[in-house]
Amino acid sequence: MDRLTSMGAFVMAAEFGSYASAAERLGLSAQMVAKHVAALERHLGARLLNRTTRRQSLTELGSAYYERCKHILSEAEAADSLAQIMNDTPRGKLRITAPVAFGSYVLMPFITQFLRQHPEVEIDLHLTDRFIDIVEEGYEVAFRIGPLNNSSLTARPLAPYRLAACAAPRYLAERGTPRTPADLQAHECLSYTYWARPAEREWQFSQGAEHYSVRVNSRLQVNESKALLTAALDGFGIVLGPVDFLQPALQSGELVQLLTDYAAPSREMHLLYTANRQRTAKLRRFIEAVLVRFGRG
Repeated sequence: MDRLTSMGAFVMAAEFGSYASAAERLGLSAQMVAKHVAALERHLGARLLNRTTRRQSLTELGSAYYERCKHILSEAEAADSLAQIMNDTPRGKLRITAPVAFGSYVLMPFITQFLRQHPEVEIDLHLTDRFIDIVEEGYEVAFRIGPLNNSSLTARPLAPYRLAACAAPRYLAERGTPRTPADLQAHECLSYTYWARPAEREWQFSQGAEHYSVRVNSRLQVNESKALLTAALDGFGIVLGPVDFLQPALQSGELVQLLTDYAAPSREMHLLYTANRQRTAKLRRFIEAVLVRFGRG
């Protein structure tokens, strides 16, 4: 069997904990992944994985061999990419991660358009509000909303992610319409719970040079944007959410934008990728397209 292919199967099995999970990601059968690992073990004359009916774990040799295999596979990928760079035709798989609401309602139309323009590119888009270490988890590019941590990644600033306060007509008929940010203290406000930090109880607004911070009452806190929107559409409370995400409900009249005399907060947004990565044509073209579509202008 091809040694590099076997190494790739072994690395996947080690990282995802089973032959079945590795097989799913590689597009192979679990039996074929097992054959690749067995071929390596025969070649080395030693066991790489301890396997039981319940779990598997790396042997001492397997752990050391795993690290070397990752390095070899990375170098092989870099070598293969040289021809692609010289050819300058975007092709191959691009692994991307982005926040759930932004990815679902804003990024996805851009992704499909990019794929139409580059028929030899394949995109694996992973949507999560969990903090992703793109180097550790094997992503080439990430969209990040909010403050950035210090890192070795290249961060390209994008247009801020604008928010708006909205509520259903049913809620406003029952509870009245807030006219100033301070009025929100008497209302039911819906809070988004972030993966890495608590729900935001301080909502920020501005009017000219004046800034307003109001501590809102949030009996309902949700970690998923669509669920929070459902609660707002049901007339339970006021939601502070991304304008692009709320736009269809605003256009249909299912939600009404509030406090329009005040500017709602915006979240800084960046495109992240590794600074020292050999940029393939697919990655270069994607970065260029993102900056055109989502850049600050």
